[in-house]
Amino acid sequence: MNGSEKTIKALIIHLGRADERQIQVELLERMLPCPAMVLRAVDSLDLDDKTIFQFYRKQLYRPFYPFALSKNEIACFLSHRRAWQKIVDEGMDAGFIIEDDVALDERFDEVFRFAVEKANEESFIRFPFRVRETGKIIAEKGDIKLIRPTEIGLGQVAQLVGCNAARKLLDATATFDRPVDTTEQLYWKTGVHPQVVLPPVVREISKKLGGSTIKSKHSFFGHLYREIARPLYRHRIKVLSKRQEG
Repeated sequence: MNGSEKTIKALIIHLGRADERQIQVELLERMLPCPAMVLRAVDSLDLDDKTIFQFYRKQLYRPFYPFALSKNEIACFLSHRRAWQKIVDEGMDAGFIIEDDVALDERFDEVFRFAVEKANEESFIRFPFRVRETGKIIAEKGDIKLIRPTEIGLGQVAQLVGCNAARKLLDATATFDRPVDTTEQLYWKTGVHPQVVLPPVVREISKKLGGSTIKSKHSFFGHLYREIARPLYRHRIKVLSKRQEG
């Protein structure tokens, strides 16, 4: 697929009961430079034990994820699987998956067109809201760059996902053991190596819209454990990522 011949649609993931985000959803529908549709997010309040057991298993892959997933995290993962399925079912060349707490910067259209031009059916191109990843430059135009990072960054606010990449991700995540962005770091398991387009042209604005719909509160000891376990886990991911590139 190349140029204007590509069939690209935007999928705005929106939780129906998040009324405070409706205005932002409508703004995104108007501003996005491709046809856009609202995709109903999976609501954690509707998750039953059967669905959770069907998809969620602890300790599937090494390094083992050190935390149990909350219902909100499971619902978030299932929402992105719903988006990947939509890309496949509608026969899109690619879908631009964007969450409803994202704002677009003034250069978004320019960077988006560059990403679409460079994308193919196998692509998974992340639009980060900050610069944290480094890696091999695949393509560039002025200060716009498409890179293949050694270690995949976190955050799942906006991605351009090719149809074949969507199929692979669906196959690889029929069961999962960690959050969706953390799973995508394991590209040697999913078969999809995310790329990153820079500079950042999206902003995460959940605080302005009533706060995150995913984060959970933890006890003092739960918070302490996370502060210890998180950097250890991230170090293991970094080591494995460098080993894959080596």
